[in-house]
Amino acid sequence: MKKVALIMGSESDLPVVEKTIGRLSDFGVPCDVHVFSAHRTPVEAAQFAQSARDNGFGVIIAAAGKAAHLAGALAANTTLPVIGIPVKSSLDGLDALLSTVQMPSGIPVATVAIDGAENAALLAVEILAVSDEQLALKLSASRKAAAAKTLFINKAYEEKYNRPHKTSEEK
Repeated sequence: MKKVALIMGSESDLPVVEKTIGRLSDFGVPCDVHVFSAHRTPVEAAQFAQSARDNGFGVIIAAAGKAAHLAGALAANTTLPVIGIPVKSSLDGLDALLSTVQMPSGIPVATVAIDGAENAALLAVEILAVSDEQLALKLSASRKAAAAKTLFINKAYEEKYNRPHKTSEEK
C-alpha cells in the first residue's frame, strides 16, 4: 500500500493534523509526518516532494496557516496528488484558504475546508482506494456505518420530538 505524507508548515499545526493522522490510522493507511515550511525550508520541502513518489508515497497532505503556500510549493515539485488543509490561525483562516485554493492552472491542489483534517484524510484514502480494492471496501463499510449512526440518531429524535398531532376532528 502506498503511504501518505503529511507535511505541516509548523508545529503549531499539529492539533489540527492529529485528526488526519487518526483517520488514516483507522483505515490502516501508513502515514509519515514532517514539518517543512514553504518559506523557512523551501529547499527541503521541494526535495521531499521531488522524491516522494520514489519513496513510496501516493498522496501528500499539506497543512499550513496564514500565507499557506506549502501545498502549492509541494505540488509544484511533484505529480502526486496534493491535498491542502488551510489551518485557522489569523483572519479566521480565510487567508490560508485563499492561499491554498487559488492555484495557477497546471499546478492543482485539492483543498478541504479550514481545519478540514478529517476530510483530507478521507480524500487521501479515496485516492489510494482507486487502485486498492481492500481500501475501497473499508471506505464503503465506513460510509455504511456513518449512515446507520445517522439513522439511529434520527429515530431517537423522531421518537422524542415527533408526537402525533391531533387533527381538527379529533380535538
